[in-house]
Amino acid sequence: MQISLLGCGWLGLPLAESFIEKGFTVKGSVTSPEKLELLNSKGIQPYLISLTSTSVDGDVAEFLNKSDILIIDIPPKLRTEGSENFTKKIEQLIPYIEQAGISNVLFVSSISVYGQKNDGIVTEDTLPFPDTESGRQLLETEKLLASNPNFKTTALRFAGLYGGERHPVYHLAGKQNLQQPNAPVNLIDRDSCIGVIEAIINKNSWGEVFNAALSQHPTRKEYYTQKAQEMQLPLPEFTEDNNTAGKIISSQKIKTALGYSL
Repeated sequence: MQISLLGCGWLGLPLAESFIEKGFTVKGSVTSPEKLELLNSKGIQPYLISLTSTSVDGDVAEFLNKSDILIIDIPPKLRTEGSENFTKKIEQLIPYIEQAGISNVLFVSSISVYGQKNDGIVTEDTLPFPDTESGRQLLETEKLLASNPNFKTTALRFAGLYGGERHPVYHLAGKQNLQQPNAPVNLIDRDSCIGVIEAIINKNSWGEVFNAALSQHPTRKEYYTQKAQEMQLPLPEFTEDNNTAGKIISSQKIKTALGYSL
């Protein structure tokens, strides 16, 4: 099987390496020329591909040629001035997916599509109410891909990501008056992300939506205080708010449909 992986970054690169270890052929994309050799050294066929809201730059036709699956793993860049239109970027890619005859697309999305209005247990049947621009555009992109009859799309909504040098505690260490001390934490580690993606492919589970979060949901105060202590970081300080509202992302569907336990 050949896989085209759009975005060989924090998750995409180790994912591509895992695929190669299992005997897949992988075409991987990056946006900076200096990373091409890194991909090549790991046995990944490297491509320089860049999407904008009006064009696709690079040899995207060859990048997709003869691949069975396309994985889209590029995050929206919506937190800065002059933010992009992420959905239009992906829209530019769709004619190339159709022309390449790719049957299946896996779109890496986020639980941000659910927004803050959803409390309690959140499943794939929960109606999304995104309240950030990133969440809104991810949901719009999910719908754009899923509505295309020429290929089947599975959207994978990851909880907060951590692994390697990346952990949300770094952003909270030493801060004061942090809100929602008793809200549940929804996180997933990088190795589990890779495991879920491989389970989707192994089970040929296309045309689906999956939530992916670890099954443990400690409170924000418990979890981030403990992690700061473990990493010898300044402790975060939370308010004394007794409100326990917050959402718990359920990944039961992954366990049931894919036989994969988080």
